[in-house]
Formats: sequence, structure tokens, C-alpha cells
Amino acid sequence: MLPAMTTRREVLITGAAIATSLLAACSPETEVVPTGGTVEVPKSDVPVGGGVVLADARVVVVQPEEGTFLAYSAVCTHQHCVVREVRDDGIYCACHGSLFDSSDGSPIEGPATQPLPGTAVQDTGDVLVVST
Repeated sequence: MLPAMTTRREVLITGAAIATSLLAACSPETEVVPTGGTVEVPKSDVPVGGGVVLADARVVVVQPEEGTFLAYSAVCTHQHCVVREVRDDGIYCACHGSLFDSSDGSPIEGPATQPLPGTAVQDTGDVLVVST
């Protein structure tokens, strides 16, 4: 028995299905809804020259220099993914490779062109109270 021939239409339909799957993989996981609340972060969790991403609260808290604490929305301004980590070179979004400056939230590289919006941080001693 001869193998079945694939029609042009079947190839196009399969290609469209693959493209749709790939595009869905690049989409944000969830829609971001501001909570208007606060989250508490122990200062000891935020290293000097680094930071911590609080994905559930959608905020990233950094300490670019000793004693200076800043917070930003953890939602990337490119396609609204939650940034993944704070590295030595900045705040990194793994979805499409955007990198943001930890000292002001501005984009350094990648497709993002807008800075991460800042959010309020209150230092209460051993704990930072961060607006979400």
C-alpha cells in the first residue's frame, strides 16, 4: 500500500496550528489586576545590589545600594509577563529578554521600551511595606 499524500491544505492547517501554539506560549499567563494593597518584605530578603521578585503580589523590590530600597511593578511593560529575577545587570523578564535598570526601572535591552512603574516602599525597621 502506498503512503498517503499530504495535501497543501493539510500542511497549511498544521502550520497554522503550530504558529497559534507558539504565539500562545509567548502570551502572559494571567491578566494583571491591581490589588491596591500592601505586602511586607523582610529587609534581610533584599540583598544589596540585588532584589527579590514577589510574583504573587506582582512587585519586585531592589536594594541598588546599601540602605536604598526601591520597588516596581513586576509586570513587564512589553507583553505583561511577570519578571523572573533580579540579576547583577538588572531586573530580567525571561518571556522575551527585556532587562530593566534596578535603580530607576528603565529598559536597558530587549523589546520593552517603557520603564517598570515604581511603587511606594515604606521602611518600618526590619520590614519593608510595599504597595501592590
